[in-house]
Order: sequence, then C-alpha cells, then structure tokens
Amino acid sequence: MLPFSKTIARLKQHYGEPEGPPANTPFELVIWENACYLLTDERRLEVFESLRKKVGLNAAAILNAPDEVLLPLAIRGGMRPETRVFRWREIARITQTQFAGELNRILALPYGRAKRALKQFPNIGDPGAEKILLLCGMASGLPLESNGLRVLVRIGWGRLQKDYGAMYRSVQEDLKPDLPAGAESLKEAHLLLRQHGKTLCKDKVPSCDRCPLAKGCDYASRPEGASPRASL
Repeated sequence: MLPFSKTIARLKQHYGEPEGPPANTPFELVIWENACYLLTDERRLEVFESLRKKVGLNAAAILNAPDEVLLPLAIRGGMRPETRVFRWREIARITQTQFAGELNRILALPYGRAKRALKQFPNIGDPGAEKILLLCGMASGLPLESNGLRVLVRIGWGRLQKDYGAMYRSVQEDLKPDLPAGAESLKEAHLLLRQHGKTLCKDKVPSCDRCPLAKGCDYASRPEGASPRASL
C-alpha cells in the first residue's frame, strides 16, 4: 500500500489541481449540501446558482422569498421539493436567530463549538460539519464522504464493514498517523479522493485499468471474477 502522501500526489498528477464547490462561506456550504437529493453535481450547481441569482444566498433573502420563487428551484433539486424549501428556510431561520444572520461567526469559535453549531442544520452530521469547516480553512483530521471513503478502503486503509460508521472510524484511525498538517493539504486530499471516487473508482464497475492507484491496490489486484468488494 502506498503511503498516504504518495497516494494524494499520484491523484494530483492524474487530475491536476482539484476544484472545490462554488460555495465559499459556512452558510453557502450548508445550502450547497441541501440543494439537491441524489442528483449530479451539475444539477446541484444549477440549483445553487439559481438560488444565488433569483433569491440571494443569505438568511434574510431566503426567509423573505415567497414559495412561488423557491418551489420551482427546489423542484429542480429532485424528490420532495416542499421539504427542500422547508430546509432552506430552516437554515435561514437558524442563521438569523442564533447568529444574527452571519454564520461566518462560527469560524472564530473553537473547532468543537463550530462543529456543534453546524450540526444544528438540516442534513449536517459529523462528517458534513467537518467537511464544511475544512473547506472554510478549519481542520481536525480528514473528513470523508462516500466516494473518498470507498477509494481509501479499496486501497487498503481501514476495514471493509457492513456498518458504514464503523468502517468510517476504522479508516480515520488508520489515517491518523499519516495525515498532512494544515487545512490546505487536507482540503486538497479530500477533494482529490472525492473526484477519484466519482470518476474512476466508482461504486459499480470501477475503471481499474485506468486508475493511477491500481498498482498496490487491494481491490484492483483481486483475482479475475472475484468481487468481494464490488458493492463498496
């Protein structure tokens, strides 16, 4: 198994400089996470930018926007659009009432308090809160979503388990001694691992023949026809 630093270096050589989401603030990133349900990044971007253009990406604008404006945008975000509109308003309400409309205030808090503040919002659990803080320049370890986690388990970090939370924790424990210092390096690793999981190291029918990590990868080296981790 490659050291973690070389894994990320290979991914960067293959993909180039990774691009993060167009959201730049904690509030925008919470909205970004709630823009769509089970749709592509392209659709998420469409909904997000439509909100920016037609409503405004701030708490007051979303609270004051009528359903006639929000609902058509939410419909573009997939199933249960009314629930999506409710969540957008809830995000805005929490921001307005608890943070005086300025969620950036959490970036001045200690990491643990900032994380707890984010977990008040719809669809934001521990990994989501950690990811938002990382993208805003605050880091404590390497947050992973499903694509990045899949990549790391396949190349040998942590243990494949039916319980997603247990598998996540096993990867985090394995990674701890090898992680780079600094939010920028961790952000780069997060984005590259996600990109690799979405493009080549897919859940179904991964492209191991084109993978820059195939050499030394547990999954890619499995015997032909054997697929104990095919659903990972």
